[in-house]
Amino acid sequence: MQQALTEAQLAYDSGEVPVGAVIVSEGRIIARAHNQTEQLTDVTAHAEILAVTAASHYLGSKYLPTCTLYVTLEPCVMCAGALAWAQLGRLVYGASDEKRGFMLFGGKRLLHPKTKVELGVLEEECTRLLKAFFRSKRL
Repeated sequence: MQQALTEAQLAYDSGEVPVGAVIVSEGRIIARAHNQTEQLTDVTAHAEILAVTAASHYLGSKYLPTCTLYVTLEPCVMCAGALAWAQLGRLVYGASDEKRGFMLFGGKRLLHPKTKVELGVLEEECTRLLKAFFRSKRL
């Protein structure tokens, strides 16, 4: 999760909502990404989507059943759907998203049935970065 926080900081520094993601397979990071919706002018350029794309290219497979995604913010419904289609093995996230997180809209049912979920990892650090970003936007 620390590596995902590093990615989130890159997003923050670029003026993006600070969400970072890494995908690990067999103990190795195979994909890193952070939100790029502003930079790419693309509402689908969430960290999770970009990381899944990179991991799929790396593995040469559209399925990621042996992979773990570490992401600093609870995925939205769009990202949860992509994770389901990718048959992600494990999802680990830091901060909960009380407005748009997938847990509000069906929770684990939106993921592949075999996907394991762990939440609250480095939650304080993830939340602190998000709150700092939105506070800076309100000034």
